[in-house]
Amino acid sequence: MHFKISLLTTLISYSVVIHANQVVVEVIPDNKAVKDNIEAYIGSFEDQNIATLLRLQSVIKEKATTASQALGYYDTQVHTRISGRKSKNPTLKVKVLLGSPIRLQSIDIKILGPATTLEAFKNVGHKELIKGAILNQGAYDATKSQIKSQALYYGFFWGEFTKHQLLINPEDYAADVNLTYESGPRASLGIVTFNQQQNPFKDDLLYRFVNFKEGTPYNADLIAQLNNNLQSSGYFETVRIDALPIDKEHTEIPVSANVTAAKSKVLSVGAGFSTDLGPRAQLDWERPWINSSGHKLGFTTEVSQPRQSISAWYQIPMENPLTDNIRFISGLQHEDIVDTESTLYTLGVERNKKLSNGWMRTIFLRWQDETYDIDHENATRMFLMPGFNFSYLKADNNIDPSQGYRLQFGLSGAKQNVLSAADFIRYTGSAKGLYTFASRHRFFSRVEVGGIDSPNYSKIPPSLRFYAGGDQSVRGYNYQTLSPKDKYGKRVGGRYMLAGSLEYQYQFAEKWRAATFIDKGNASNSWNMAFKTGVGVGIRWISPVGPIRVDLAHGVEDHSIRLHFSMGPEL
Repeated sequence: MHFKISLLTTLISYSVVIHANQVVVEVIPDNKAVKDNIEAYIGSFEDQNIATLLRLQSVIKEKATTASQALGYYDTQVHTRISGRKSKNPTLKVKVLLGSPIRLQSIDIKILGPATTLEAFKNVGHKELIKGAILNQGAYDATKSQIKSQALYYGFFWGEFTKHQLLINPEDYAADVNLTYESGPRASLGIVTFNQQQNPFKDDLLYRFVNFKEGTPYNADLIAQLNNNLQSSGYFETVRIDALPIDKEHTEIPVSANVTAAKSKVLSVGAGFSTDLGPRAQLDWERPWINSSGHKLGFTTEVSQPRQSISAWYQIPMENPLTDNIRFISGLQHEDIVDTESTLYTLGVERNKKLSNGWMRTIFLRWQDETYDIDHENATRMFLMPGFNFSYLKADNNIDPSQGYRLQFGLSGAKQNVLSAADFIRYTGSAKGLYTFASRHRFFSRVEVGGIDSPNYSKIPPSLRFYAGGDQSVRGYNYQTLSPKDKYGKRVGGRYMLAGSLEYQYQFAEKWRAATFIDKGNASNSWNMAFKTGVGVGIRWISPVGPIRVDLAHGVEDHSIRLHFSMGPEL
């Protein structure tokens, strides 16, 4: 005997509320999936008296039978009895004898129409919907939902199942699945229109955020990316993208971007702490847009005990306003760290662009004028420095990644007598990597290298020299204390720097990790340098802005103990 189930909903339908200790389900042979499904389907009820259990006994028996059938057990016997009838808390015991399961005999899933050309439709079907497997009607429903969801995702809005059958033969303990889906035509994306009433920007700027051409086959990711592009720009307070299908005869979908311009001025105040710089405060003032072309302007000031700075920037969007821009910068910084005091003025222009291979490239021209006291010399040096930086980040999460790496390198230089006090070439590089395994275990490593070659090294100011030590360098040593010294024992910075770290972390709670690490590094006037070593343990709390790190480190060579506190993403 065959019968057809054309529609099977999930077995969590209406339920009465039963206290967990009032119904005890026993499945023979033991089957946790069936037991859980029966308990979920029975639900719970508030009344705890014998009358309620007697009234619901037949209903619960029926529900247990149906829940067992949903997982392929049609040859099921269900027995119920009530114990503790005279007590205040009687118990209904449900004994389920499963018998032999129904197994899938044949599976025929067909996709017809233009959708067959897409890779996403070539292997559809739930992992439990395979020949010989025990029938799981939830897997049948999930397959139907998967096909329909995928069709909507790729723009097959008018698709339908022309056949959807689950044929069950309890006598032969066999079931057949027959699904045929006709995708119909695929929609395409039409022209994007922006509501000009609520935004002050030129079309030329707005259309640079659009990531697809008119006529591109519909893909939900393209709509989501357009929404994200507009929100990430900083130009808009609200963004809503409408892309609704019309009918089969009009498969090109008009896209409407409803945006509201962001406030023209933004002021933010922040505070932080690290053992390198101590407590610090920061004030940011920004105009996210100052004209219809999307130009931006901002000021930042930061104050800590050893360092005070103020800077300003003006930014012009280019081809891709999210990643490509020209930025003019200026700044003033006073720093008094370790044995060096300096005042630095800067002016510059940068051309930032994200390349097609994912690398971020910055080409710059920077002028600086620095007054400093180093090596018992008070001097003022000016430099005009062209250069470039490249950086690449690959991570599964920007705030607290579990896997990923970051690469950075840069090169700059100056020519004596071209607004510069000396010839030099300066180069830097760094790499960070993070690898998580067995869900709770992770390794983090980093290496940094830098060097400056100059025939007039004595004229190189401290901002261009290299130092090591501190929270982000060699822990166990104070900030920028690893450096060559002059004849008076003062730290003056080095020509070269090399530092690295290897750290193991173990996540012992949802938001907490323990860590142990070893750091090595130094700054020197020769590559043949004597490395300093820091070892220690730490703890990490995963906050909304990234891990907050507290480390207790031992400087091996100097026999020092130092507490380090820092925060922010690791990559």
